[in-house]
Amino acid sequence: MANYYSPEISEDFLYRNGLRDRWYAVCPSSFIQPGRIEKLRRLGQDWILYRDTAGKVSMLEDRCPHRGAPLSQATHLGDRVGCKYHGVQVDGTGTVRAVPGMPGCEIEGQRLVTAPVVRELAGAVFAWFGTDADAEPAELTFPDPLTDDGISSFLCYAEWDCNWRFGLENLLDPMHGTFLHHDSHSMSEGDTKAKFQIRESDRGFFFEKTDQVGVNFDWVELCDTGADWVDLSIPYPPSAGPGGAFGIVGMVIPIDATSCGVFFWRYRKVSGWLRDTWRFLYKTTLEPRHWEVLEQDRVMLEGMAPDADAAENLYQHDLGVMRIRRLFRKQAKRQAKAMADSGPSSGARTRPTGTRNTTEVKAATA
Repeated sequence: MANYYSPEISEDFLYRNGLRDRWYAVCPSSFIQPGRIEKLRRLGQDWILYRDTAGKVSMLEDRCPHRGAPLSQATHLGDRVGCKYHGVQVDGTGTVRAVPGMPGCEIEGQRLVTAPVVRELAGAVFAWFGTDADAEPAELTFPDPLTDDGISSFLCYAEWDCNWRFGLENLLDPMHGTFLHHDSHSMSEGDTKAKFQIRESDRGFFFEKTDQVGVNFDWVELCDTGADWVDLSIPYPPSAGPGGAFGIVGMVIPIDATSCGVFFWRYRKVSGWLRDTWRFLYKTTLEPRHWEVLEQDRVMLEGMAPDADAAENLYQHDLGVMRIRRLFRKQAKRQAKAMADSGPSSGARTRPTGTRNTTEVKAATA
């Protein structure tokens, strides 16, 4: 496998393994424990994540700049990791800090390991995956339901054995809720027939039913605020506790061409003692039901052939799916060309280290 910034990466690789020049939710924050190195595969590449002694998360490509040995087998050294093969020490910015076997070696002080910019919010680690090692990351505006102090949320994370686009397209298909999730307590109402429209928004577009609102999974908004995410709302009866409609912020991260990680923040707008009531009710009663709905999605998507989208017969209900496919294919083509035109790259800037990685921690489940 070529390194992360290899000009050999193709349009098809990007389309199957994940587009660049965007932020992704990488994993739940709980995955990265103090003193440990966590290996993850994301966007078809292997990475490591670790926390330094101050709790800040860093992310590095799983490749020592000396001989290409896996840094996932390295020793955690507080603010850096030490490769077990020859002891080369790399910090969280991807800069070689020491070569114990040859002090003063010319690779010391050089940034030779891909190190995505990292942030934390709402119980998850986010990272910027770019096409250009020298470009600064785009601004990231976090989904407003995850930053509003008047909203309480729970993060649900799962890994599915299907292409990442299938996971995202599932969220842009409101009609499947009427059929696949018909027995769910929250999606058992509504007409089995519908007309849909696309409506532009200042952060993306809505895909919504024109003849039914506030009954079932009737609309979804695809948002691009530096990261791709969806917002949707499902009506809840009073018996489901305080807070009115039940909202979901959803994100999908490609693991590789055949698997993905799905993030669902389930939220309601509640405060004070009603917040405590809602959170108790969710953990004791509602959460298992929501996992049942996710399991229905997982079983359906994992049962589809990897090339299921190559022999389809789409209709009006699939306008949202068709739009995002055209958009992503266009972006994959542009990104592959930009990487090929840039020529060979070591995957990191060669310069003394700076404050490349930042971590912003905010508890969203308090």
